[in-house]
Amino acid sequence: MTENYFADRLFNALEKEEPSSGMLLVAAPGMPSPEFARSVVLIIEHSEAYTFGVTLTQRSDIAVYNVLPEWLPAVAKPQAFYVGGPVAPQSAVGVGVTKPDVVIDEHPEFTRLANRLVHVDLRSKPHDVVEYLDGMRIFAGYSEWAPGQLDAEIDRGDWYVAPALPGDVVAAGSSDLWGDVLRRQQMPLPLFSTFPVNVEDN
Repeated sequence: MTENYFADRLFNALEKEEPSSGMLLVAAPGMPSPEFARSVVLIIEHSEAYTFGVTLTQRSDIAVYNVLPEWLPAVAKPQAFYVGGPVAPQSAVGVGVTKPDVVIDEHPEFTRLANRLVHVDLRSKPHDVVEYLDGMRIFAGYSEWAPGQLDAEIDRGDWYVAPALPGDVVAAGSSDLWGDVLRRQQMPLPLFSTFPVNVEDN
């Protein structure tokens, strides 16, 4: 019943956004999947075939310096890998924030997501792109949905779709990104920004 309660409050009173590249998936309170509780996922690609994105809210204990030291100058602090999701944890995905004057389409190393957000091709040479970035994150693994799966989860009330801001990707390690994203949405979403991790503690 909990997920139905929050679905009513989060979704029925709002004009729904459609998932697409550069949008955020914000886990609704009562998310039935524990691994995605209080998570914020940046969608990198969304099509009829699949949806692919990275979770922005789970930092690992693995330092970028120990695995991909050549990318360290581009990575925002804290300079650790983030856990992008449960799929292919040995793979690496780069997402960056370009400097304000960068023309993204002139750089084949970047795939535009939203505003200044780009998917960074980690096969490129770091010194060719670092001067164009204000910061980036490298994710171990990613999150993926099969055809129709994400739409079903959104309809069920598991996710709220919201626009991404550049600062979401390079947010400080101490920040509560889930709460911050909810607070900047239209009512009634800000009311849920202080929803406790454990309801029993409330």
